[in-house]
Amino acid sequence: MVHIKTNEEIALVRESSLLVSATLSEVASFLKPGMTTHQIDVFVDKFIRDHGAIPSFKGYGGFPFSACISVNDAVVHGFPNNQEIRSGDIISVDVGVFKNGFHGDSAYTFAVGEISAEIAKLLTVTRESLYRGIEKAVAGNRTGDIANTIQDYTEKQHGYGVVRELVGHGLGRNLHEDPQVPNFGKKGSGAKLKENTVIAIEPMINLGTKDVFYDKDGWTVRTKDGKASAHYEHTVAVKKNKAEILSSFDAIMANEKKNPELFSDY
Repeated sequence: MVHIKTNEEIALVRESSLLVSATLSEVASFLKPGMTTHQIDVFVDKFIRDHGAIPSFKGYGGFPFSACISVNDAVVHGFPNNQEIRSGDIISVDVGVFKNGFHGDSAYTFAVGEISAEIAKLLTVTRESLYRGIEKAVAGNRTGDIANTIQDYTEKQHGYGVVRELVGHGLGRNLHEDPQVPNFGKKGSGAKLKENTVIAIEPMINLGTKDVFYDKDGWTVRTKDGKASAHYEHTVAVKKNKAEILSSFDAIMANEKKNPELFSDY
C-alpha cells in the first residue's frame, strides 16, 4: 500500500533527509586513508543523536550499526569494521535518520586518494543516472519509467552491471514502504506514481557483472566478480511536473572538494 503524504509530512521527511545530508557532508570533511569504517559509524551515530534524531538503520531487521559502509566490491549494507581505509578505495556511506516520526535516507560514494579513470567514470555515470531517474519521478509516470532510464544509461550506454536483487523504495513513517523502485525494467511498467508519494531512488551500479552475493555476515552484498560498485541515493517527493529532491549533495560535494584526501575530479 502506497502512503500519500501531506505537504506537512513531506516537510518532516525533508528535515530528516537534510540531517542525513549534513551527516554525510561531515563525513566528507574528515574521511582519509588510515581511518576505519568503524570510526565513521561511531561518528554517524553520535552526530545524528546530537541533533535530536535516531539512526534509522540501527537495529532495523537486526542490523547492528548506524551506517551501511560499503568499500570497493561491496555494493550495499556493508558492516563497519576495523580495517583501515586505503588510498584508492571507494566507499559508499548510506545513512538513515528518524526524526519527528519520519525517516530520511540518502547515500553517497566517496573516492579516497587517487582512483583510476575507469573508477572515476563509474562514479560519474552512477551519480548522473540517479538524477536522470529523478527526472522521471513525476505524477502519472510509473516506477518502470525511472528504472528503465537508469538501466538504459548505465547498462546499455556504458556497459555496467545493474544490480537486480536490491531496489529503491517508498519511505515515510516506515523506512521501507511501497512502492519498490528498481533500477532496471520496462517503460510504462510498475506502480503508477501519484503526487506526494515519497520514494528513495538509489542506483547500485557495478563496474562488471550485475551478479552479487551475500557475504558471510549475512548483510554485506558484494559483486560476484570482485569489481567495484557505486551507490548514490536521494529521497524524492513525486510532484506533477518536476520531482522535489528532499535530500541534498551540495554540502557533501563542497566538503569533498575541500578535503585534500578525497578525489573529487569527476
